Amino acid sequence: MSVYLHDIPLPEARSRLEQALAEVKLWQVLGRETIPLDEHALGRVLAEPLWARSSSPHYHASAMDGFAVRAEDTAGAQPSKPVTLSGSQHICYLDTGEPIPEGFDAVIPIENVESLDDNGELASIQHKPAAIRIRAAVTPWSHVRSLGEDIVATQLVLPDGHRLRAVDLGAAAAAGYGEVQVARKPRVGIIPTGTELVPLGSVLRAGDILEFNSLVLAAQLIDMGAETTRFPIIPDDMDVICEQVLTAAQNHDLVLLIAGSSAGAEDYSAQVVDQLGKLLVHGVAVRPGHPVILGILPGDQCSKQPGVISKAIPVVGVPGYPVSAALTIDIFVEPLIARWLGRLPKVLPVEKARLTRKLTSPAGDEDHIRVVVGRVGDTLLAAPLLRGAGMISSLVRADGLVILPVGVQGVEAGEEVDVHLYRSKSEIEKTIFCIGSHDLTLDMLSRFLAVRDRRFVSSNVGSQAGLVALKRGEAHLAGSHLLDPETGDYNLPDIRKYLPDTAVKVMYFVGRQQGLMVKKGNPKAIRDLSDLVRPDVRFVNRQRGAGTRVLLDYQLNQNGVLPRQIQGYNQEEYTHLNVAAAVASGRSDCGLGIAAAAFVLDLDFIPLFRERYDLIIPVRFADEILLAPLFDVIASSSFQEAVSALPGYEISEMGTMMTVED
Repeated sequence: MSVYLHDIPLPEARSRLEQALAEVKLWQVLGRETIPLDEHALGRVLAEPLWARSSSPHYHASAMDGFAVRAEDTAGAQPSKPVTLSGSQHICYLDTGEPIPEGFDAVIPIENVESLDDNGELASIQHKPAAIRIRAAVTPWSHVRSLGEDIVATQLVLPDGHRLRAVDLGAAAAAGYGEVQVARKPRVGIIPTGTELVPLGSVLRAGDILEFNSLVLAAQLIDMGAETTRFPIIPDDMDVICEQVLTAAQNHDLVLLIAGSSAGAEDYSAQVVDQLGKLLVHGVAVRPGHPVILGILPGDQCSKQPGVISKAIPVVGVPGYPVSAALTIDIFVEPLIARWLGRLPKVLPVEKARLTRKLTSPAGDEDHIRVVVGRVGDTLLAAPLLRGAGMISSLVRADGLVILPVGVQGVEAGEEVDVHLYRSKSEIEKTIFCIGSHDLTLDMLSRFLAVRDRRFVSSNVGSQAGLVALKRGEAHLAGSHLLDPETGDYNLPDIRKYLPDTAVKVMYFVGRQQGLMVKKGNPKAIRDLSDLVRPDVRFVNRQRGAGTRVLLDYQLNQNGVLPRQIQGYNQEEYTHLNVAAAVASGRSDCGLGIAAAAFVLDLDFIPLFRERYDLIIPVRFADEILLAPLFDVIASSSFQEAVSALPGYEISEMGTMMTVED
């Protein structure tokens, strides 16, 4: 092979893999096996259709506790003209499920009869009374489960390629099956590579990377219907990796080789596949996930080595970044597992939604963007999550996927896009959208609302951007702590500025302590904002429009400090926790933020200011049933106690509401 890491279009990459597998008869069901029809059959894929071997029920059965009768004997029975039936040739008591005796064609429920003794007097209900009196006629086959009412012998019960659900097990049993033939589960070996990787639970040092990709990929594959083996971490050693791949290939149908798939000096995956077999693809024009490797180990070649594989084995080189890795499995491996099991590939439902912010995309790639989705008013909205192939949190938070095809370089905010949904529509309809300033108590709100059948999704874009989102109808509420330099008041002046035509309710949520976060022990002896101009102090700022940034600029102006005098003023982060992380990691010496963020990352905190953090809620949403649990949570003592336990918060006026009219 002469060229490594050469991106090709996704359809071509798929075609190369399918063609190579078809040539070695691997683009088909791998095999079949017969298994008992028990709970372990759940999730297995049928390798043959199930035709009913027997009817269900296989006899005429009573559907009620009551008396079998001949319908013609009940003719004329009325409340004022009851009919009395007696004798074994006219009545027969049956429990539910018992067969209907020959000559009978209906059942009268026990509660609809009057039991009579030998003298024709009313008596307590007995299984075999001398007679019964009825006051309504019945039609033939009433309260009878006729033979084949549910399933008729020879009818199709379940098709091949169907993944068995709990209810399917009952249907198969009712149709006369005690065992079923299913597709053999594909066996997948997962090999993580990289000298920098360490196992879960390790004490981390600088440069260590926790190896959890194999865990995520194995779970994905099990959900698809495969069996997996997670091999130990292999260091960056070409010979050792080759040996492990061949070992895995002996008793697996597919080998996944994680990491080391780009063009670096120790990125051996492509070289391993090229040396052991045939490299089909190294690089696909998909974002994220460029350096995907697709290859195949020929069985006849490998079988010449004693004790090694005797059949062709596909190998997929999976990028090391978590988002890229998960996407690679969805794009290439899921359709392969589906083909091997004989089922259809998984297809996500698609809904139209309006983007909350602009997206840009490289023209040469098919771009996959994860989004959170919710309905605000009558509009379904899709809010893009932070991007990056290493953002495992985006996988957790995502409600769906927006796919921008090759050639599309971006989509404007407000445009309609197709969203491939991960969640059900019912979950999305219960989503509360909060866009605005970041605060740790919003995460706490999310936890408390989860047990009240609501999803609380917050997007941290800053206080000003939150108010703009409310103006555009893109959120149910916004968190804001905007200080007005002229009046010293919080939020109200900016609400009138950004929402002049929108009636809103302003809820006092929390009072917060703002100050400088510094390393433990405060090694730079930082005291207040005046120290930010020192040449040995590196600062980390919040983004433009953030309430904390507005507060900082106000205080700097009050003290005659110019932004250009501060080293790091233009280094921006979007949340208090990100600022704290920048300080904790040593990237900066200090940053302005809330006390709770400093506490979480074990930093020292220098308190400087008290501020008000409000929730801004348009009146048209405030009375919706969707938000009712939100107000219940905020008013609850358990939530307020949890917030007050965090450092730097004051809750004496939490929940106080005022209305700002348009």
